[in-house]
Amino acid sequence: QVHLVESGGGLVQAGASLRLSCAASGGNLDNYRLGWFRRAPGREREFVSMIRWYDGDTNYAASVKGRASITRDMFKNTVDLEMNSLKPEDTAVYYCAAGLRYSSSGYWLSDAYETWGQGTQVTVSS
Repeated sequence: QVHLVESGGGLVQAGASLRLSCAASGGNLDNYRLGWFRRAPGREREFVSMIRWYDGDTNYAASVKGRASITRDMFKNTVDLEMNSLKPEDTAVYYCAAGLRYSSSGYWLSDAYETWGQGTQVTVSS
């Protein structure tokens, strides 16, 4: 069973950059895709980005494409999400998630992920 712990959230001004990190432990990560989701106040949880651990394939939501970069460190077993040009609408609790890569659910769906971190708050002030 994979265990996830996020870090790196905080309060930043619009236009700034922020790097979130997710430390993964347990399980064979080659079998997983690691995703980032977020939930803004009053809104549904939404997909942000995903990386497939074994080959590094990535995907991004349209709302962050071009402003976000997801990477993995195969020695530290971490997945980082760097976001640039942050906007107030990026304010949310950000969650790291792990799901088996051969899941029948699409990578953009919460159902594709079995394990979730506790979340880290990102607040972008205007």
